[in-house]
Amino acid sequence: MRLDGDVDPVDRLIIDEWDASGLASGRVVTIDSPDLAAEAASRGVETIAFCDDLRDERRVPPGVRLVTPDDALVPEPSVVLMRLPKALDALDEMSGWLARSTGPGTAVFAGGRVKHMTHAMNDVLARHFTEVTASLGRQKSRVLRAGGPMPAPPTWPRTRHHDDIDLTISTHGATFAGNGVDPGTRLLLGSLNEIVRDPGEHAVDLGCGNGVIAALLARRLPSVTVEAVDVSWSGVRATAETAAANGVAVRVHRAVALSPFADHSLDLVVTNPPFHVGTAKESTPTLEMFEDAARALRPGGRFWCVFSSHLPWTGALADLGPTRIIARSPKYTLTRTIAR
Repeated sequence: MRLDGDVDPVDRLIIDEWDASGLASGRVVTIDSPDLAAEAASRGVETIAFCDDLRDERRVPPGVRLVTPDDALVPEPSVVLMRLPKALDALDEMSGWLARSTGPGTAVFAGGRVKHMTHAMNDVLARHFTEVTASLGRQKSRVLRAGGPMPAPPTWPRTRHHDDIDLTISTHGATFAGNGVDPGTRLLLGSLNEIVRDPGEHAVDLGCGNGVIAALLARRLPSVTVEAVDVSWSGVRATAETAAANGVAVRVHRAVALSPFADHSLDLVVTNPPFHVGTAKESTPTLEMFEDAARALRPGGRFWCVFSSHLPWTGALADLGPTRIIARSPKYTLTRTIAR
């Protein structure tokens, strides 16, 4: 067994449950865990991996076939090793894909930390598999086992039209804010007239999620090149679909921070950044986004950021350039920074 030492207890329990099942499949599918992909590949079995987050995907070992939920997997028995997502909608989309794309002998081992698991996860799996059971808990972790896939037509993506902003929003299961408009974005949209004033030639929605900001920028700025970036497959797909549904032109990239863009090439960056990585509160990726904005924005370019007011991010934004608070609600703060 490859997993040893300081191993995430969820991954270890998933592997132990697989071993205890006696299923020695010649093909293993892993979901959202580079370490599980590495373990399966080390055993000499054909390994297929999907990671919603590009940063996880880049940690998948060479030789492992990468897929997306657009792909059919295998029409024969498979073992699926997956980390449970925090969103029930994400679990629903993944479970539906697996049920449609694997054979009748498929066995799923889906693990998570007990504090992030609910009985509703069993119910979601039961929509797509005839058998769902739970392992005993160990090190505050647990595995849900599922078998007997029940294939059904896909129900994702899902769209919703918002009359107040006259926008149709698309979502996939793991897309931030679903097909709604979260309160931070609503605060930002209240300053949209100021945001689009003198926008320059090149604008980016950084951490685009469902594409609300990118689509509205593209609608208001038809002569400006509008692009959108996210590390999430779900977010990138939703943004592209939102743009198409509203007939606006947005170039969408699955990338880390502003890596697709040259130094000092951007005039306007707008972001409602995350402060979680999976289920953990983590500001490091967002602070790295701020640093990359300092590189990619031209001097005088504008960086608009909305974030939860309890986060101590104004100092980091001030390192990018002069920063002003434009709007504030009980929970969110909107800032504008002028790049040096």
